[in-house]
Amino acid sequence: MTTRDPQASQLARFAGLIADETRAACLLALLDGRAWTAGELARHAEVAASTLSEHLGKLVAGGLLTEERQGRHRYVRLAGAPVAQLMEDLAAQVTPGATARPRGLRQSSAGSAMARGRTCYDHLAGRLGIAVTDALTARGLLRQDTGFALTDAGLGWFDSTGIGLDRTGRRPLARSCLDWTERRPHLAGVAGAALCRHALDAGWCVRIGSERAVKVTPPGERALAELLGIEAGALR
Repeated sequence: MTTRDPQASQLARFAGLIADETRAACLLALLDGRAWTAGELARHAEVAASTLSEHLGKLVAGGLLTEERQGRHRYVRLAGAPVAQLMEDLAAQVTPGATARPRGLRQSSAGSAMARGRTCYDHLAGRLGIAVTDALTARGLLRQDTGFALTDAGLGWFDSTGIGLDRTGRRPLARSCLDWTERRPHLAGVAGAALCRHALDAGWCVRIGSERAVKVTPPGERALAELLGIEAGALR
């Protein structure tokens, strides 16, 4: 007689938190790394505020979201980088043919923008993220042969570029994250987050629309060409 693994029921309950289209929509939206109000998420998921509130309660109780209140507003965000990695990894398992057809020009344009460049929690993804990752690798700043790792030259590049890397925490400096549109790994971890933050703060990239899409600005094109040899055409 075999004994069922006690983790089986816990895993089933945890998977059930994600196995709902409304909750999945909220989790994917929150991959932009920002805090959203319950009202914003309700409009995004196209459900009533009372329905969304019930879903958020389950996600908070399940440890996938954290919440804070400011006045009468309730803000939620992903509980951390591990949750973001889980959601991006799961999204990467959905084949392109399984996704729904865009319902109109606006949705199609938004999808194209997301594929071109977006934030994946706190790092760059889409063609932009892949272009940066490939350029770092081609220049010997990043190794991918035995898992993602910054080389000594890579550490020096971040220092010389003025992009500080926090080496005091437990988070890896470099980690691969499977890109769900490109089906290839892009740079995550401390280095990926620092590079994304710098790109936004320096005006290399700007957020567009109401989701995670970003686009590279003309100054960003010049900076990425000078620092990494990325041609502007690869960023559009």
